[in-house]
Amino acid sequence: MIQGKPLGRILLAVLALLALYWFGLRTDPKVAALNQAIEAKAGPALRDYPYPFQVLRLEGAVAVMATPRSPAVPVYRMIGALYPALAGKSPDNPDFVAAEKELAKAQSEARKIVLEQPGVSEVKWELDQNWLISHGISIN
Repeated sequence: MIQGKPLGRILLAVLALLALYWFGLRTDPKVAALNQAIEAKAGPALRDYPYPFQVLRLEGAVAVMATPRSPAVPVYRMIGALYPALAGKSPDNPDFVAAEKELAKAQSEARKIVLEQPGVSEVKWELDQNWLISHGISIN
């Protein structure tokens, strides 16, 4: 037979988990809409790009977007993760330079799409540490 105190504790735990989900883990519908806009409006270069540019969160009218690029991470490591055939190539190699330009173009297109959406007036970039770590790149 279930007694009142254990049942109350179980109910309290379930409510705490629901509150955690509701306030912390659930995706903001506005963020989801921005990411859907990126997917829907992306041209072939952005759609096929090996890094998934996305909005992480909104801070008022500022969309915080993820990027694999940062001064804290050597560009040759990040480009090598995006394009394994370029791993170990010199940063002045023509293919490497072209890959850097592709990154800039894809990032710029994702930014433009987000800025075209209602309620967004600015984009701020945030280093995607999880992506870098998952690709074996340490963060300095």
